[in-house]
Amino acid sequence: MADSPLRQALDCSDNAIALTNRDRQVVYVNQGFTRLFGFTSDEARGRYLSDMLQGPHTHQGLTEAIRSGLRLQGHYHGDALIYSRDGQPRWVSMVVNKADEAQGGPGGSITVLTDITLTKMHEVLQKRVLESMVSETSLPELMTRVCKEVENIAPEVTASILAVDTNGRVHPLAAPGLPDHICAALDGVQIGPNVGSCGTAAYLGKPVVTTSIATDPRWDDYRALFESTGLKACWSSPIKNHQGLVVGTFAFYFKEPREPNALHKSLVQVCLHLCALAIERDASRQRIHQLAFFDGLTGLPNRAMFRNSAERALSSMARDHQTGALLFVDLDRFKQVNDTQGHAAGDTLLRVVAQRLGECVRAQDCIGRLSGDEFVLLLSNCTTEQAVQTAQRVLGSIAMPVDIQGQINLPSASVGISIYPYDGTDIDTLVRHADQAMYQAKSDHRHSLQLFSQEMNRRAQERAAMERALHHALERGELTLHYQPQITSDPVLALHGMEALARWSHPEWGPVSPAQFIPLAEEAGLIPALTHWLVNEVCQQINTWRAAGIAVPHVAVNLSGRSFHQKGFAQNVSNTLRQHGLAAHDLLLEITESVMMDAREVTQENIELLSQQGFRLSLDDFGTGYSSLSYLHRLPITELKLDKSFVQDLEHSETARALTISVLSIAKSLGMTVVAEGVETSQQCRWLKEHGCEVMQGYLLGRPMPAHMLHAWSLEASAVCCS
Repeated sequence: MADSPLRQALDCSDNAIALTNRDRQVVYVNQGFTRLFGFTSDEARGRYLSDMLQGPHTHQGLTEAIRSGLRLQGHYHGDALIYSRDGQPRWVSMVVNKADEAQGGPGGSITVLTDITLTKMHEVLQKRVLESMVSETSLPELMTRVCKEVENIAPEVTASILAVDTNGRVHPLAAPGLPDHICAALDGVQIGPNVGSCGTAAYLGKPVVTTSIATDPRWDDYRALFESTGLKACWSSPIKNHQGLVVGTFAFYFKEPREPNALHKSLVQVCLHLCALAIERDASRQRIHQLAFFDGLTGLPNRAMFRNSAERALSSMARDHQTGALLFVDLDRFKQVNDTQGHAAGDTLLRVVAQRLGECVRAQDCIGRLSGDEFVLLLSNCTTEQAVQTAQRVLGSIAMPVDIQGQINLPSASVGISIYPYDGTDIDTLVRHADQAMYQAKSDHRHSLQLFSQEMNRRAQERAAMERALHHALERGELTLHYQPQITSDPVLALHGMEALARWSHPEWGPVSPAQFIPLAEEAGLIPALTHWLVNEVCQQINTWRAAGIAVPHVAVNLSGRSFHQKGFAQNVSNTLRQHGLAAHDLLLEITESVMMDAREVTQENIELLSQQGFRLSLDDFGTGYSSLSYLHRLPITELKLDKSFVQDLEHSETARALTISVLSIAKSLGMTVVAEGVETSQQCRWLKEHGCEVMQGYLLGRPMPAHMLHAWSLEASAVCCS
């Protein structure tokens, strides 16, 4: 084929082509063979292909497989790892066919070799790794597969993959070719400038080549650890995420001092991308799991995670016939921390409490944050006595001082306890019963614990039933208003105003005390609906009275402190009066001292707006709380209501008389009206009148009555006398 067109065509091929004679000796190689393996035609002629191309990691049975294929089928086709003249490994697709002399051939074979090194790396390695990722293979198993595939492509390599955490410590992910004791010794090692090849590569953020472990000073602290492995060199490359942060290292170890070759570099280029993708994907999965099952603020299991763990724990206790306990922990006055110090302070306190709770439980116990300042602990294999001891330990731990932004806080908590299986056999029942016990502890005495009892459950069921009934009562208009007159005593008896009092008569239970359903409405979030109904009903009644010629100067309505927590509450009240054609002076708004002293911005905004629109405020139950006289002149308060406890003691208590005189004096100096509540006897009425009390309210003067009875009362009122 001296310079024939055929030879020219073969030389242009990218494939390596070799012809051998009947003695298996090379008689021709094309230019593609020379380009791929480095042997010229003169150097190859007369030699055996196996002598030229097979190397230390070529499959030992390759030659026999080729001869067998030629003998039995006349051809052979397969992939093989072979080597070029300079020792570089090449993966090739090999096609060998007979070249009989009878058919014009040299009598041996024609071999066509196609370089598939890159194809094998990309298609085989990448395909298998990505398939493993899709099938939800764990990260260590996936990284082990990467190492094994690399070692299959480049058998002279021992591969290793380490993860690097956010604290700069390494953790082995995969190293199937390294002894287990080496991986254990490397776990948790801090990266740095002289921490072998991997620790240094992670520290520097760039590849580190150690051609001789025996002499590289970066290996001084790790040389002895690797001595028994026979490994002489290491090349480590940092694995970086899409933000450029080092999240791991990928290392090749060699059994002889050397540098990586082109194949190794190509392999690493492919694997670094795959490893980064896998590590980032695993981090995302862990993050999703963290968000789904753990509380972002405290790091504790959330409601869903706690429930899963608790159900497994209960199943285990049921199988082993054990008892357990559920502790429901609720912080006392936590809202006050948020309101006075801000939510950042509240978050800090929650994190501290979560840490302290974690220190109070055992490894087999379950702990979680349900919501807000509510925590739960499920104690496995625990007696009632042990549960109480743990609850006492929890209370003591939480009560330790906490420094938040330079301010010392003294937190406390209330704990309810339910016992498995006596108080419930499922987690929902145990939590509900422990919650009921916690509320009992909080109502009895804060910073205490309470065991669940069936009596608590009965009361809780009654409360739930009453809450549902109150919802229906508001929806169906079952609530009504009664009105109690307030009269002036000097110079003559006259109607000062009426106080509106909500009444509820249940179809089955009969009359329900406001002392029961008003607090229930506050806890159940029904105050906005109740207040809207109250103000609207009063406005309608004022117009009805006036249309009938009954002069009612104003109506006083009691407002819950929670109404003032609603943005826009003041404007809503004003709008309601305007819709009924009434003015602000037609309504007197009674508030408690807690509203007066509420520092919330929304509360102060509502009070200020009510004042600007002309509404008058009456301070209810004055003297029974923690009154601050400074608020009386700062807020638009025009009336003080003297609590009935003072009035009832006037006849036999010098202290009550002295305090009442003080209240009357304060009100007079501030230009405020005093309304004495609970006046039931003529002696009380006379004393109050003699000491300058202008307005009185009580059974002596008029009981609460339906609106239609006001006219009849007014006709009889003249018979009432304090003399």
